[in-house]
Amino acid sequence: MIGAGRGGALRRVRLTPTAPVAGGTLIVGYAVVVATGSRALGGIVLLIGGLWCIQAWLRRHGTRTAATLACAALAALIASHLLALAIGAWPSVLLVAAAMAAAAWVRADSIPVR
Repeated sequence: MIGAGRGGALRRVRLTPTAPVAGGTLIVGYAVVVATGSRALGGIVLLIGGLWCIQAWLRRHGTRTAATLACAALAALIASHLLALAIGAWPSVLLVAAAMAAAAWVRADSIPVR
């Protein structure tokens, strides 16, 4: 992205990486559920973070990348519920958040913007 610098010169603007947002959204969403007891509020956090990531992936890398990573995020959410039965809720959330962040980094953030 290009922005105006000093003296009217253009400079490159650093884009926010999506990996920490994608992984952090899962963690914060679950933390909201634990803190408030409201799954709906946690779902709102997931929706806001997810839509921001999808919009960024669409704009930077196109429909295929956005769809792939959105499906990965949905799979991570489902996996966290299943994995929680075996290892506990927080370890499960942290594990799938790390996996989602890694997927976002590999499929989007580490690739130059087109």
